[in-house]
Amino acid sequence: MEEGVRTNLEVESERAVLVKVLLSREEREGPDPLGELRALVDSAGGVVVGELLQKRERPRGSSYLGKGKLEELVRLVEMVDAKVVVFDNELAPMQIRTIEEAVCRKVLDRSELILDIFATRAQTREARLQVEIAQLQYTAPRLRAMWTHLGQVTGGAPIGVGTRGPGEQQLEIDRRLVQKRLSQLRERLADVQRRKTREVDARTLEHFTVGLVGYTNAGKSTLFNALTRGGAWEADQLFATLGTRVEAWPLGGGSQALLSDTVGFISNLPHHLVASFRSTLEETVRAHALVLVLDVCDRDAPMQYETVLEVLEDIGASDQPRILVLNKLDALRERNFIGLDEADPVEEWLARVPDAIPLSARTGEGVEELADRVRDLMKGPVREVVLEAPMSDGRLTDFLEKRAEVIDRSWTESTLVYTVRIGRRQVEQLLARGSSFTLGGTPAHEALDIHWPRPVVDRRPPVPPHERDWPEEHLGS
Repeated sequence: MEEGVRTNLEVESERAVLVKVLLSREEREGPDPLGELRALVDSAGGVVVGELLQKRERPRGSSYLGKGKLEELVRLVEMVDAKVVVFDNELAPMQIRTIEEAVCRKVLDRSELILDIFATRAQTREARLQVEIAQLQYTAPRLRAMWTHLGQVTGGAPIGVGTRGPGEQQLEIDRRLVQKRLSQLRERLADVQRRKTREVDARTLEHFTVGLVGYTNAGKSTLFNALTRGGAWEADQLFATLGTRVEAWPLGGGSQALLSDTVGFISNLPHHLVASFRSTLEETVRAHALVLVLDVCDRDAPMQYETVLEVLEDIGASDQPRILVLNKLDALRERNFIGLDEADPVEEWLARVPDAIPLSARTGEGVEELADRVRDLMKGPVREVVLEAPMSDGRLTDFLEKRAEVIDRSWTESTLVYTVRIGRRQVEQLLARGSSFTLGGTPAHEALDIHWPRPVVDRRPPVPPHERDWPEEHLGS
């Protein structure tokens, strides 16, 4: 292979051969084993010109592929004139090196391909910092296999005290430079994310926040634009959304929530590896409710649903109420199941998750039902209470008249007395705005747990994602 071919890991406009080794221990294998990798290469701008599959009990140590299959790969690459070979598996550094020497082409694994996509889509300062950190974390353990300039370097004059001996290997210099750069980037990113944590905390205190989560290309950005004033980029591509966008979502009845559009999850990749995922973890972990968007047309939807649940559990977003949305009803109808021996996937999902909402982000079908469901979550259990507040608090009066069910009103010389049906979250919003009032004669902050008792749980605030100690073995392993 040409020297320095791995200095550019992009696949844009390059002819690519896709390879996957199906291991017997793998579970949840879809009907199209290379479908997702094909979409990833397409998202990166590559052109797929060949595909190769192999089933093995376990990967071969030196080349992952079996010896005969490696020879077949060499012939395929030559025949289709491919410039890059992309594996759907996670390869060790020496395996990449061995395959590259055999095919005389650049070889990427799944993680490197996704990092390339993230690098091309990073727009904000935070996203660029996170992508560079992810790339360095992935590259650092692979320096020995990636570079060949491992000659000995001596410092200073060839003779004299302190100059004898072989000196320092270039590999060690490279590793030290990588670690220094990582430290600098992490310091810059920490400043950005501390500011973001404060912003998220302020939004969570003042507003009811909802996070859109789901597998990549499930239609989250399309739904986001349908529910809000829009602005999120829509594309039929994996990882079309990299950053986080937050907009107001009118729910009707004078209520609104803040909706966040986040990067999609994906299987077979530790989310710790891609630091850019962390830019969206803050919104997801702190959201009051989550809307799980599922592409009901995708034959791999069950696997994608399980992947999303696993990632949410892993990042600590497991306590919020969740609403499952079965998206792309319009595309499902276009398939026309008449005469086909296929079950309706919507019915299958409703049997599995009865409170799921069938929806089409394109046509708007089901959007009102979703807004009603979120509005009910925002209010929480409604209680009839007597609320007394100073006459001068016009913001509180306006809030009650527009967002609560007023049963009775009365006034004294200095106070107003409302009998209202109201939810806990609405009371919390009034307190967050600085209003001072009583509920049934008890100060509101004390009356909350009287009228809306909560189960005894660990109420310690979650640790912000960027401050967690993620297992290092997941970084570039």
